[in-house]
Amino acid sequence: MPTDTHHFSLLLHTVRSLLGPDGCPWDQKQSTLSLKKYFTEEFAEIITAIDNNDPENLCEELGDMLFLVILMAEINQKIGTFTLQDILRNINEKMIRRHPHVFADGEKGTEEELEKQWRAIKSQEKEKKTN
Repeated sequence: MPTDTHHFSLLLHTVRSLLGPDGCPWDQKQSTLSLKKYFTEEFAEIITAIDNNDPENLCEELGDMLFLVILMAEINQKIGTFTLQDILRNINEKMIRRHPHVFADGEKGTEEELEKQWRAIKSQEKEKKTN
């Protein structure tokens, strides 16, 4: 049975083919700025699918958003700003930092306490970025 990693690799290959020399002219001319409106549209469609309790459409719209994220990452890799690996590494590290009750010796606490802890960690991260 194919794994998540297998399907992710297939999608990554598809995006790279679209951006490659024999790829799609529309995809090849996209930029961070030009894709902004598509992120907005897809996000609205995700919200609509959630509001309509439509898991089939939600699955499709999340796929569209994932495609855009990978497309944006590949475009940025080509211009040297960041890579898909940067995105994946950064989000993984962030989620581990923000869940010390799971990945470190932190206390589980109540949901309210965990939310407060999350906000405190997020605030510390933002403070480090500005210093």
